[in-house]
Order: sequence, then C-alpha cells, then structure tokens
Amino acid sequence: MSTGVAACVRASGTSGSRFLGPGQPKVLCTTAAGTVVDGKLETVKAVRKRGVDGRVRGFEEIPHTGRNGWINLLKFWRENRFQQLHLHMERTFNALGPIYREKVGTLSSVNILLPADISEMFKSEGLHPRRMTLEPWATHREIRNHRKGVFLKNGEEWRSDRLQLNKEVMMSAAVRRFLPLLDDVAKDFCRLLEDRVEREGRGAEEAKRSLTIDPSPDLFRFALEASCHVLYGERIGLFSSSPSLESQKFIWAVERMLTTTPPLLYLPPRLLLRVGAPLWTEHATAWDHIFSHAEARIQRAYQRLSSSQGSGTVAAGGLYGGVLGQLMEKGKLSLDLIKANITELMAGGVDTTAVPLQFGLFELGRNPEVQDRVRQQVKRSWAQAGGDPQKALQGAPLLKGTIKEILRLYPVGITVQRYPVHDIVLQNYHIPAGTMVQACLYPMGRSSQVFEEPLNFDPGRWSVSREKGQRGEVMGFRSLAFGFGARQCVGRRIAENEMQLLLMHILLRFHLSVPSSEDLQTTATLILQPKTPPRITFSKL
Repeated sequence: MSTGVAACVRASGTSGSRFLGPGQPKVLCTTAAGTVVDGKLETVKAVRKRGVDGRVRGFEEIPHTGRNGWINLLKFWRENRFQQLHLHMERTFNALGPIYREKVGTLSSVNILLPADISEMFKSEGLHPRRMTLEPWATHREIRNHRKGVFLKNGEEWRSDRLQLNKEVMMSAAVRRFLPLLDDVAKDFCRLLEDRVEREGRGAEEAKRSLTIDPSPDLFRFALEASCHVLYGERIGLFSSSPSLESQKFIWAVERMLTTTPPLLYLPPRLLLRVGAPLWTEHATAWDHIFSHAEARIQRAYQRLSSSQGSGTVAAGGLYGGVLGQLMEKGKLSLDLIKANITELMAGGVDTTAVPLQFGLFELGRNPEVQDRVRQQVKRSWAQAGGDPQKALQGAPLLKGTIKEILRLYPVGITVQRYPVHDIVLQNYHIPAGTMVQACLYPMGRSSQVFEEPLNFDPGRWSVSREKGQRGEVMGFRSLAFGFGARQCVGRRIAENEMQLLLMHILLRFHLSVPSSEDLQTTATLILQPKTPPRITFSKL
C-alpha cells in the first residue's frame, strides 16, 4: 500500500475487519476517499476527486498484491486460491481497503466493492460494453470452427445479435410466452418430490411424513429440464425413473467445463493446446460434449418446426416452439448464430440456477420465521392468481426478494467486469481507459458498509419501502448477480422466473428444515457453490 494513502488506528485489544462483516472493532481509517469509522465510510465529497494532498493519485499508487503476475500465479496454484478466490478477495479488501490492483499470470485487474465506485464503472462502459473475454471458451470455438454467441462477442456485432435475442428472452412478451413452460416443470418436480416423500419418508401419518435428502442431483435435473423446455420447446424426460445417459453426460460436461475454466484464464490457451496440457484437453472435451448435446436437440427441434410449418399447425394452433423456434421462425439470425447462442444459453442455464436453489433451500430451512413469512405471502398470491403463474409471482414480492438475498450472499459469478471507454477516477485513483475493472460481488454482499446486518438472511431488505428508507450515497448497484445494463445476463428472465416458480411450488407443499444450521463452506469454480451440498428435510404441509 502506498505511503500516505491510508492511516488506521484500532482500539487496543481488539481485532477484526476494517471493511467487511458485522461486529468490527473501533477503527478509524483515513483514506483518500474519506474516513472509515467502525467500518462505515464517511465520505468527504470534496476529496472523492482529489487526494488528501490535492491531487488525483496515479494508477501505480493503487494498493496491489504484488507486481509480478507469474509469482502471484504460483501462489494461486500453491495455496489453492482458484477455488477460494472469493475469500481471497474478501481478505485482500480487509487488508488493502476498498480498491486494489492484482495481476495473476497474464490477467490484470482493478478490484472494487463499494456501490458508488461500481456506479462510476458502469457509467463509463460505453455503447458496446465489454466484460472479460473467457479466452479458453473463445479458443475452443476457434479451433473447432464454431460460431461465437453474444457471451463471447464485443462491439457492433455483439449489439446486433443481442438486440435480436432480447426480443425472445428478455422482453415482457417473451416472458409471458415461456412462463407457463417453466411453471409446468416446477409443478412436475414438486409432484415427484411429494411421491418420494410419501414413499420413502418417515412419520406415522402419511400427511405428516418428512424426508431428508441431498436435493442437488434433482435440482440439476430440474434446471436442465426447464432450460430445454424453454429453449427447445420440448421436454426431455429427466423426471423419469431412468433419465437418459445423454443428459447425465451433459450435466457432467457443464460441471467439468466450469471447474477447468478458472485456471485456464491466467495462461495462454493456445500454448496449452500446443503442448497437449491435460487441463486443456479436459476443458475442450467437456465443451465438445456440450456442443454435441445441443446439436442433437437443435436438429430435433428444427425438424419438428419444419414439419409443423409444412403442415400449417404452428400458424393454426399458435403453439410456442421455444426460444429456438421463435428465432428460426423470425429468421433475423443465421442458423449458425442461433446454434451458437442456444448452446451458450444451455451451458449457462443449469448450474447457475441449480446451485442458487441449493443455497436458497438451505437458508429458508435454517430461517423458519423468514420461510413462514414468504409462504404466507405466496399462499395469498396463489389463491388470488387463479392458476396464472405470472400473477402469482407479481403478488409475492418476497419471492423476488428471496432470490436477490440468495444471490447477495452466494453470487453465482463472484465478479462483474467492465473496461471503461474513457479515463475515470475511483477512490481518488486514476484508472486509464481500457483497464479491466471488477466489481467483487461476494465481499460486497457481506460488507457492513453496504448492507445492514449483512450476514442475516432477510428478503424483506429488498422491499421498496425498506430501500427508500435506508441511508446511503448510492442505493443502486447492490444487486448485480445478473450484471447490469445492456450487457446484463441474457438468460436473466429465464433464471429469475425458474427459481421463483420452483420455490413457490415447494413452499406451497412443504415445510423446509435442515439437520445442521452451520454456515456452508463454499468453493469457487467459475461459479460459487457449496463444498458439500446441504441436506434438506422436506415435510408435507
């Protein structure tokens, strides 16, 4: 840390975090951004643009974790930081303050966690926002001659394709089309779970039986079944007693792809390809399985759509053929681009919903008062909705708050990146245009500077009245699990509604509890997940 940037005083005999978590000791910390008192940043507006000596400090003066990226990379390998990256970030913010630089291998970034700074980052993203390109994914597309979807594109090409996709996955009309499909899968999941509880559960009376299980395999099957139903317009039968080997391979491939991605971000993929590195081979093989699965499903849907168009049944019956069918019917994207984007949506639509649902069932199970409040609102809304899933969700804002709260404590992706299109100033440091800046979501979500009682699971904190009543310079930019703006997650509406609908139907049928309420240990692949999936007790209501 540069001399003169910060000076801190702790009350003797205490220990704790300067920037994160509840119950900090008495701390006074003067920085170029203001003064931290008991973990609260009291911003001095006059110095947000100027340092304490009247100048904006240079980029090289930003606190850092070491200038040699290769030494840092060796430390990451030796200390297993790839799987604990979220905790490494949390510790580093504790040590260096609310902004720091890091270079690991070939990858350099400036990391931030305060909403005011994140707001500045997004203001400078430009017309064609860029986030970090996942080079291992891009290299796989290039060597296999696959087209890239919007996740891997930038510039005008990205914008053109994204505008077409938005019409089928983000707009309100699209949500109304696919919501019934998600609802059908969620209800089927719960019916099967009810049958299993009756068959395997414990309890003298059938109506009071309960079953304690690890639900994660079932949640992965649910997420894949739901994604296929929305994207391809067909069910794939994953709730049968013997799901297909093809689908099980797909789930395995997505998990291996996510696990092998982080280490490959810090090394040149083509070098690893040239030397035949086992890590690269495993990563590429996983992607090959993903593309093979998607190709088979796309071909099947294409044949079904062609047959329907030939017989006139689509026009006559108005049947929804899924996102794939809509894109093919409108013809604004080439078939190769449709395949590329559908494959990316499939690859990104399983673990990223199944894993947050694990965390969500756990938190609802160990917070019975919260669970009861959400259930009561869900019951009222469901009774008034007359079976309309959209009306039911609209009448239960605590469900949406529950998803936000899950993703605050357990963000799927632990960072959101942008490359400013012009120079900006963050925490009184000059950030040149083109620098990768990362908003670090895991430490932000657990920071007492950003959230009151950050470790409490409280879906009500996201209510409009609560947010209006809170103090703070920037109340936005605190819920960023799906990103922000034009480059937010393209599958956001599918994922949000999929998770809300499943939790809604579970709460209508079951009381949730947990054998252990101890905090879950987490690990980071490309997404955050529990080291050991939590066991959940489902008791029939």
